[in-house]
Amino acid sequence: MPKTTARPEIVALLCDADFKRRPDTNTWTHRDGRPFSKEEQALAFRATRVELEEVSEQFARYQEYLRTIDEVPEAMQRFLAPFMDQLTEKNLGNAVQLMSKDERTEFDRLLGLIIEPVRPFTPYTF
Repeated sequence: MPKTTARPEIVALLCDADFKRRPDTNTWTHRDGRPFSKEEQALAFRATRVELEEVSEQFARYQEYLRTIDEVPEAMQRFLAPFMDQLTEKNLGNAVQLMSKDERTEFDRLLGLIIEPVRPFTPYTF
C-alpha cells in the first residue's frame, strides 16, 4: 500500500484550531477566536490519520522548542562558567576571547535564543 502524505492545507488549518466548539456556529474556532467557516469545518472533518499525526508531530516539536527556550538562561550560565573561571577580570568580552571557533558558534546560538522573541506555533515552522 503506498504511503499517503499529509495535505498541507488541512495541516495548516488544524494547526490554527483551538478545537473549542462554538455553540452559535456549531464549528470549531481559530486560535484567534474566529469561528471556522462551514468549508473549514468540513475540511477539518476530512483530516486523515496521517494529517492528524503530522499536526501532533509539529506540536511536539514546538513544545521541544519552548522547553529549549526556557532552559537557555541556565544553559548559557553552564556554558560560560568554565571561561569565567579562567578569568581574573570576569566580563563577557574577555570570556569570548578564550573561545574556540566551535565554542563561539555555540555561544552565538545560545545568545540568539536569548535575544530572539519566542515564536508562535505555526504550521511547518517547527
